Amino acid sequence: MLIFCKVFYINVTKQDVYVVFWYRNRRSGLIQFARYDGKGAIYILKFDRYPGNPILSPEKRNRWENFCVLNPAVCFDEKTNKFVMLYRAGGDDIRHKIRLGLATSDDGIHFERRSDEPVFDADDYEPDGGCIEDPRIVCIDGRYFITYAARAFAPGRYWLPDKQFKAERSAWLVKQPECSPQFIKVNHTVTYLAYTDDFVTYKKLGRITDSRLDDRDVVLFPRKINGKFVRISRPEVNGEKAMWIAYSDDIVEWGKGEVLYRGTESWEGTRIGAGCPPVETDKGWLLIYHGVDPVSGIYRVGVMLLDKDNPSKILARTRRFVMEPELDYETSGLYNGCVFPTGVVERDGTLYIYYGCADKFVALATVKTAALLEELSKEENLVGND
Repeated sequence: MLIFCKVFYINVTKQDVYVVFWYRNRRSGLIQFARYDGKGAIYILKFDRYPGNPILSPEKRNRWENFCVLNPAVCFDEKTNKFVMLYRAGGDDIRHKIRLGLATSDDGIHFERRSDEPVFDADDYEPDGGCIEDPRIVCIDGRYFITYAARAFAPGRYWLPDKQFKAERSAWLVKQPECSPQFIKVNHTVTYLAYTDDFVTYKKLGRITDSRLDDRDVVLFPRKINGKFVRISRPEVNGEKAMWIAYSDDIVEWGKGEVLYRGTESWEGTRIGAGCPPVETDKGWLLIYHGVDPVSGIYRVGVMLLDKDNPSKILARTRRFVMEPELDYETSGLYNGCVFPTGVVERDGTLYIYYGCADKFVALATVKTAALLEELSKEENLVGND
Protein backbone atom coordinates (compact mmCIF):
# COMPACT_ATOMS: atom_id res chain seq x y z
CA MET A 1 0.00 0.00 0.00
CA LEU A 2 1.38 3.38 -1.02
CA ILE A 3 0.48 6.76 0.38
CA PHE A 4 1.14 9.41 -2.27
CA CYS A 5 2.31 12.66 -0.79
CA LYS A 6 3.67 15.28 -3.10
CA VAL A 7 4.63 16.09 -6.68
CA PHE A 8 8.34 16.84 -6.61
CA TYR A 9 8.99 18.18 -10.10
CA ILE A 10 7.80 17.98 -13.70
CA ASN A 11 10.34 17.23 -16.42
CA VAL A 12 9.65 18.45 -19.94
CA THR A 13 12.07 17.80 -22.82
CA LYS A 14 11.71 17.24 -26.54
CA GLN A 15 11.94 13.50 -25.96
CA ASP A 16 10.05 13.04 -22.71
CA VAL A 17 7.44 14.44 -20.35
CA TYR A 18 6.98 12.99 -16.89
CA VAL A 19 6.12 13.84 -13.30
CA VAL A 20 8.29 12.80 -10.39
CA PHE A 21 6.57 12.46 -7.03
CA TRP A 22 7.52 11.19 -3.62
CA TYR A 23 5.49 8.93 -1.41
CA ARG A 24 5.73 7.13 1.91
CA ASN A 25 5.68 3.36 1.70
CA ARG A 26 3.09 2.30 4.30
CA ARG A 27 4.74 -1.08 4.90
CA SER A 28 8.32 0.14 5.42
CA GLY A 29 7.65 3.76 6.40
CA LEU A 30 10.40 4.84 3.98
CA ILE A 31 10.16 7.85 1.70
CA GLN A 32 10.60 6.77 -1.94
CA PHE A 33 10.28 8.32 -5.38
CA ALA A 34 8.48 7.34 -8.56
CA ARG A 35 8.00 8.67 -12.08
CA TYR A 36 4.71 8.90 -13.92
CA ASP A 37 4.69 9.29 -17.69
CA GLY A 38 1.00 8.65 -18.38
CA LYS A 39 1.58 4.92 -18.84
CA GLY A 40 2.13 3.93 -15.22
CA ALA A 41 4.25 4.59 -12.17
CA ILE A 42 7.91 3.55 -12.53
CA TYR A 43 10.11 3.19 -9.49
CA ILE A 44 13.28 5.31 -9.57
CA LEU A 45 16.24 4.01 -7.61
CA LYS A 46 17.04 6.51 -4.92
CA PHE A 47 18.27 6.16 -1.39
CA ASP A 48 15.42 5.58 1.08
CA ARG A 49 15.38 8.15 3.85
CA TYR A 50 14.76 7.09 7.41
CA PRO A 51 11.34 8.58 8.30
CA GLY A 52 12.60 9.77 11.69
CA ASN A 53 15.30 12.01 10.20
CA PRO A 54 17.29 13.88 11.27
CA ILE A 55 18.93 11.31 13.54
CA LEU A 56 21.26 13.86 15.18
CA SER A 57 20.59 17.54 15.86
CA PRO A 58 22.49 20.34 17.63
CA GLU A 59 22.73 19.98 21.41
CA LYS A 60 21.80 23.31 22.98
CA ARG A 61 23.43 22.59 26.35
CA ASN A 62 26.89 22.09 24.79
CA ARG A 63 28.20 25.36 23.41
CA TRP A 64 30.67 23.68 21.02
CA GLU A 65 27.78 21.86 19.26
CA ASN A 66 24.77 24.07 19.93
CA PHE A 67 24.53 25.39 16.37
CA CYS A 68 25.17 22.56 13.90
CA VAL A 69 26.10 18.88 13.64
CA LEU A 70 26.81 17.33 10.24
CA ASN A 71 28.96 15.23 7.90
CA PRO A 72 29.64 12.20 10.11
CA ALA A 73 32.10 9.33 9.77
CA VAL A 74 30.47 6.04 10.80
CA CYS A 75 31.73 2.49 11.20
CA PHE A 76 30.65 -0.72 12.90
CA ASP A 77 33.01 -1.63 15.71
CA GLU A 78 33.25 -5.42 16.00
CA LYS A 79 34.88 -5.10 19.44
CA THR A 80 31.86 -3.42 21.04
CA ASN A 81 29.22 -4.56 18.52
CA LYS A 82 28.12 -0.95 18.07
CA PHE A 83 27.83 1.62 15.32
CA VAL A 84 30.31 4.42 16.06
CA MET A 85 29.88 7.96 14.74
CA LEU A 86 32.38 10.81 14.71
CA TYR A 87 30.43 13.92 13.74
CA ARG A 88 31.40 17.47 12.81
CA ALA A 89 30.06 20.05 15.25
CA GLY A 90 30.06 23.82 15.57
CA GLY A 91 28.81 26.33 18.11
CA ASP A 92 27.40 29.81 17.76
CA ASP A 93 30.74 31.57 18.36
CA ILE A 94 31.80 34.23 15.84
CA ARG A 95 34.87 32.27 14.67
CA HIS A 96 32.91 29.04 14.25
CA LYS A 97 35.66 26.70 15.40
CA ILE A 98 34.81 23.14 14.33
CA ARG A 99 35.41 19.97 16.36
CA LEU A 100 34.37 16.31 16.38
CA GLY A 101 31.91 14.67 18.75
CA LEU A 102 31.26 10.97 19.38
CA ALA A 103 27.98 9.02 19.39
CA THR A 104 27.22 5.29 19.36
CA SER A 105 24.24 3.13 18.47
CA ASP A 106 23.08 -0.46 18.79
CA ASP A 107 20.94 -0.40 15.64
CA GLY A 108 22.57 2.23 13.39
CA ILE A 109 19.54 4.51 13.74
CA HIS A 110 19.25 5.74 17.32
CA PHE A 111 22.54 7.33 18.39
CA GLU A 112 23.54 8.43 21.88
CA ARG A 113 26.21 11.03 22.55
CA ARG A 114 29.12 9.60 24.54
CA SER A 115 30.45 12.87 25.94
CA ASP A 116 29.49 16.49 26.56
CA GLU A 117 32.95 17.48 25.32
CA PRO A 118 34.60 17.08 21.91
CA VAL A 119 36.49 13.81 21.60
CA PHE A 120 38.75 15.10 18.83
CA ASP A 121 39.62 18.77 19.03
CA ALA A 122 41.48 21.46 17.13
CA ASP A 123 44.46 22.70 19.14
CA ASP A 124 45.31 26.36 18.53
CA TYR A 125 49.06 25.72 18.52
CA GLU A 126 48.90 23.01 15.83
CA PRO A 127 48.56 23.38 12.01
CA ASP A 128 45.01 22.02 12.20
CA GLY A 129 44.11 24.47 14.96
CA GLY A 130 41.27 26.29 13.22
CA CYS A 131 38.92 23.44 12.50
CA ILE A 132 38.67 19.68 12.23
CA GLU A 133 35.83 18.65 9.96
CA ASP A 134 34.23 16.12 7.60
CA PRO A 135 35.92 12.95 8.91
CA ARG A 136 35.87 9.55 7.20
CA ILE A 137 36.71 6.24 8.92
CA VAL A 138 38.02 2.93 7.63
CA CYS A 139 39.17 -0.12 9.57
CA ILE A 140 42.42 -1.64 8.30
CA ASP A 141 43.86 -4.64 10.16
CA GLY A 142 41.77 -3.82 13.23
CA ARG A 143 42.90 -0.19 13.48
CA TYR A 144 40.58 2.71 12.68
CA PHE A 145 42.13 5.33 10.40
CA ILE A 146 40.46 8.74 10.24
CA THR A 147 40.98 11.26 7.46
CA TYR A 148 39.79 14.77 8.23
CA ALA A 149 39.85 18.20 6.61
CA ALA A 150 41.41 21.04 8.58
CA ARG A 151 42.41 24.68 8.46
CA ALA A 152 45.03 26.61 10.39
CA PHE A 153 42.42 29.17 11.49
CA ALA A 154 38.70 28.89 12.08
CA PRO A 155 36.59 29.50 8.95
CA GLY A 156 34.20 32.05 10.44
CA ARG A 157 30.46 32.16 9.85
CA TYR A 158 30.62 31.29 6.15
CA TRP A 159 26.83 31.15 5.72
CA LEU A 160 26.43 34.91 6.21
CA PRO A 161 26.15 37.27 3.23
CA ASP A 162 29.60 37.60 1.67
CA LYS A 163 30.19 41.24 2.62
CA GLN A 164 29.21 40.66 6.24
CA PHE A 165 31.24 37.44 6.43
CA LYS A 166 34.44 39.09 5.16
CA ALA A 167 34.05 42.13 7.41
CA GLU A 168 33.45 39.95 10.45
CA ARG A 169 36.36 37.63 9.70
CA SER A 170 38.79 40.48 9.08
CA ALA A 171 38.38 41.53 12.71
CA TRP A 172 40.14 38.42 14.01
CA LEU A 173 41.88 36.70 11.07
CA VAL A 174 45.34 38.28 11.04
CA LYS A 175 47.04 38.83 7.69
CA GLN A 176 50.07 36.56 7.47
CA PRO A 177 53.52 37.67 6.29
CA GLU A 178 54.61 36.72 2.79
CA CYS A 179 57.05 34.12 4.13
CA SER A 180 54.18 32.00 5.50
CA PRO A 181 53.23 28.66 3.92
CA GLN A 182 50.41 28.87 1.40
CA PHE A 183 47.83 27.09 3.58
CA ILE A 184 48.54 29.60 6.37
CA LYS A 185 48.33 32.66 4.12
CA VAL A 186 45.03 31.80 2.47
CA ASN A 187 43.65 29.53 5.22
CA HIS A 188 42.59 26.88 2.74
CA THR A 189 41.72 23.29 3.61
CA VAL A 190 44.21 20.43 3.66
CA THR A 191 43.73 16.86 4.88
CA TYR A 192 45.25 15.11 7.87
CA LEU A 193 45.34 11.52 9.13
CA ALA A 194 44.81 10.07 12.59
CA TYR A 195 44.05 6.68 14.08
CA THR A 196 42.38 5.15 17.10
CA ASP A 197 42.05 1.64 18.45
CA ASP A 198 39.27 2.33 20.93
CA PHE A 199 37.66 5.75 20.19
CA VAL A 200 38.98 6.92 23.54
CA THR A 201 42.51 7.97 22.61
CA TYR A 202 43.58 9.25 19.20
CA LYS A 203 46.97 9.65 17.52
CA LYS A 204 47.46 12.37 14.90
CA LEU A 205 49.81 11.32 12.10
CA GLY A 206 50.00 14.68 10.35
CA ARG A 207 49.16 16.16 6.98
CA ILE A 208 48.80 13.77 4.00
CA THR A 209 47.99 16.21 1.18
CA ASP A 210 50.01 18.95 -0.51
CA SER A 211 49.88 22.06 1.69
CA ARG A 212 49.90 24.28 -1.42
CA LEU A 213 46.55 22.93 -2.60
CA ASP A 214 43.05 23.05 -1.21
CA ASP A 215 42.55 19.30 -0.93
CA ARG A 216 39.69 17.63 0.89
CA ASP A 217 37.13 14.78 0.65
CA VAL A 218 39.88 12.21 1.19
CA VAL A 219 38.66 8.63 1.59
CA LEU A 220 40.83 5.58 2.14
CA PHE A 221 40.07 2.13 0.77
CA PRO A 222 39.59 -0.34 3.66
CA ARG A 223 42.41 -2.62 2.54
CA LYS A 224 45.56 -2.64 0.44
CA ILE A 225 45.18 -3.31 -3.28
CA ASN A 226 48.14 -4.92 -5.02
CA GLY A 227 50.22 -4.23 -1.93
CA LYS A 228 49.40 -0.49 -1.84
CA PHE A 229 47.18 1.73 0.27
CA VAL A 230 44.73 3.61 -1.95
CA ARG A 231 42.90 6.89 -1.50
CA ILE A 232 40.62 9.23 -3.42
CA SER A 233 40.79 12.99 -2.87
CA ARG A 234 39.69 16.28 -4.40
CA PRO A 235 42.60 18.67 -4.87
CA GLU A 236 42.02 21.98 -6.59
CA VAL A 237 44.59 21.98 -9.40
CA ASN A 238 44.74 25.01 -11.70
CA GLY A 239 41.24 25.97 -10.66
CA GLU A 240 39.78 22.54 -11.47
CA LYS A 241 38.12 20.43 -8.78
CA ALA A 242 38.11 16.76 -9.75
CA MET A 243 38.46 13.40 -8.01
CA TRP A 244 42.00 12.04 -7.97
CA ILE A 245 43.27 8.59 -7.00
CA ALA A 246 46.68 7.94 -5.44
CA TYR A 247 48.70 5.08 -3.93
CA SER A 248 51.02 4.75 -0.94
CA ASP A 249 53.39 2.23 0.62
CA ASP A 250 52.93 3.46 4.20
CA ILE A 251 49.57 5.37 4.30
CA VAL A 252 51.31 8.69 5.13
CA GLU A 253 53.48 9.45 2.09
CA TRP A 254 51.53 9.51 -1.18
CA GLY A 255 52.43 9.70 -4.83
CA LYS A 256 51.19 12.45 -7.10
CA GLY A 257 48.19 10.45 -8.28
CA GLU A 258 46.00 10.88 -11.33
CA VAL A 259 42.54 12.14 -12.19
CA LEU A 260 39.88 9.51 -11.56
CA TYR A 261 36.80 11.47 -12.66
CA ARG A 262 36.06 15.07 -13.63
CA GLY A 263 32.28 14.92 -13.78
CA THR A 264 30.35 14.97 -17.03
CA GLU A 265 26.73 15.56 -15.99
CA SER A 266 25.26 19.00 -15.35
CA TRP A 267 24.29 18.13 -11.76
CA GLU A 268 27.93 17.34 -10.88
CA GLY A 269 29.60 20.16 -12.75
CA THR A 270 31.74 21.46 -9.88
CA ARG A 271 33.06 20.55 -6.41
CA ILE A 272 32.85 16.88 -7.25
CA GLY A 273 34.31 14.72 -4.50
CA ALA A 274 34.24 11.36 -2.77
CA GLY A 275 31.55 10.98 -0.16
CA CYS A 276 31.82 7.73 1.81
CA PRO A 277 34.77 5.31 1.91
CA PRO A 278 34.48 2.69 -0.85
CA VAL A 279 32.50 -0.48 -0.11
CA GLU A 280 33.87 -3.76 -1.48
CA THR A 281 31.46 -6.06 -3.34
CA ASP A 282 31.98 -9.08 -5.58
CA LYS A 283 31.39 -6.77 -8.58
CA GLY A 284 33.89 -4.10 -7.54
CA TRP A 285 34.16 -1.09 -5.24
CA LEU A 286 31.02 1.00 -4.69
CA LEU A 287 31.88 4.68 -4.32
CA ILE A 288 29.21 7.13 -3.22
CA TYR A 289 30.18 10.67 -4.24
CA HIS A 290 28.78 14.19 -4.39
CA GLY A 291 28.66 16.82 -7.08
CA VAL A 292 27.42 20.40 -7.27
CA ASP A 293 25.36 22.07 -9.95
CA PRO A 294 27.39 25.17 -10.90
CA VAL A 295 24.22 27.17 -11.60
CA SER A 296 22.06 26.37 -8.59
CA GLY A 297 24.81 25.41 -6.13
CA ILE A 298 22.80 22.33 -5.09
CA TYR A 299 24.69 19.30 -3.79
CA ARG A 300 23.52 15.95 -5.19
CA VAL A 301 24.75 12.37 -4.88
CA GLY A 302 25.87 9.77 -7.41
CA VAL A 303 27.41 6.30 -7.27
CA MET A 304 30.14 4.66 -9.30
CA LEU A 305 31.61 1.17 -9.48
CA LEU A 306 35.40 0.81 -9.57
CA ASP A 307 37.36 -2.22 -10.70
CA LYS A 308 38.17 -4.47 -7.75
CA ASP A 309 41.85 -4.96 -8.65
CA ASN A 310 42.41 -1.67 -10.48
CA PRO A 311 40.33 1.04 -8.77
CA SER A 312 41.67 3.65 -11.20
CA LYS A 313 39.22 2.11 -13.69
CA ILE A 314 35.56 3.15 -13.54
CA LEU A 315 33.27 0.31 -14.63
CA ALA A 316 29.93 2.08 -14.23
CA ARG A 317 28.33 5.18 -12.76
CA THR A 318 24.82 6.47 -12.31
CA ARG A 319 24.07 9.04 -15.00
CA ARG A 320 21.23 10.41 -12.88
CA PHE A 321 21.79 11.40 -9.29
CA VAL A 322 20.45 9.00 -6.68
CA MET A 323 19.83 11.63 -4.03
CA GLU A 324 19.23 15.38 -3.87
CA PRO A 325 17.90 17.86 -1.29
CA GLU A 326 14.15 17.36 -1.14
CA LEU A 327 12.86 17.56 2.42
CA ASP A 328 12.85 20.52 4.81
CA TYR A 329 15.88 19.43 6.85
CA GLU A 330 17.90 19.15 3.60
CA THR A 331 16.79 22.38 1.96
CA SER A 332 16.85 24.81 4.89
CA GLY A 333 19.88 25.39 7.11
CA LEU A 334 23.29 27.02 6.87
CA TYR A 335 23.77 25.82 3.28
CA ASN A 336 20.36 25.51 1.69
CA GLY A 337 20.13 22.57 -0.68
CA CYS A 338 22.85 20.19 0.43
CA VAL A 339 23.02 16.43 1.01
CA PHE A 340 26.57 15.38 1.83
CA PRO A 341 27.19 11.64 2.53
CA THR A 342 30.35 10.84 4.48
CA GLY A 343 29.67 7.58 6.34
CA VAL A 344 28.55 4.13 5.20
CA VAL A 345 28.12 0.77 6.88
CA GLU A 346 26.96 -2.41 5.17
CA ARG A 347 24.91 -4.80 7.32
CA ASP A 348 22.93 -7.80 6.08
CA GLY A 349 22.92 -6.64 2.47
CA THR A 350 21.83 -3.08 3.26
CA LEU A 351 23.95 0.06 3.01
CA TYR A 352 23.37 2.50 5.87
CA ILE A 353 24.37 5.88 4.45
CA TYR A 354 24.93 8.78 6.84
CA TYR A 355 24.91 12.31 5.49
CA GLY A 356 24.97 15.95 6.47
CA CYS A 357 21.87 18.02 5.67
CA ALA A 358 22.05 21.72 4.78
CA ASP A 359 25.17 21.98 7.01
CA LYS A 360 22.88 21.67 10.03
CA PHE A 361 21.84 18.06 10.80
CA VAL A 362 22.81 14.41 10.43
CA ALA A 363 20.43 12.06 8.61
CA LEU A 364 20.25 8.44 7.49
CA ALA A 365 19.31 6.81 4.20
CA THR A 366 19.46 3.16 3.14
CA VAL A 367 19.64 1.15 -0.05
CA LYS A 368 20.01 -2.54 -0.79
CA THR A 369 23.49 -3.31 -2.06
CA ALA A 370 22.09 -5.69 -4.68
CA ALA A 371 19.65 -3.04 -5.96
CA LEU A 372 22.45 -0.53 -6.36
CA LEU A 373 24.62 -3.03 -8.23
CA GLU A 374 21.67 -3.91 -10.46
CA GLU A 375 21.15 -0.24 -11.28
CA LEU A 376 24.82 0.17 -12.14
CA SER A 377 24.69 -2.88 -14.41
CA LYS A 378 22.11 -1.24 -16.70
CA GLU A 379 23.50 -0.53 -20.13
CA GLU A 380 22.99 3.21 -19.81
CA ASN A 381 25.23 3.30 -16.71
CA LEU A 382 28.14 1.22 -18.02
CA VAL A 383 31.21 3.28 -18.79
CA GLY A 384 31.96 2.99 -22.48
CA ASN A 385 28.27 3.30 -23.37
CA ASP A 386 28.25 7.09 -23.06
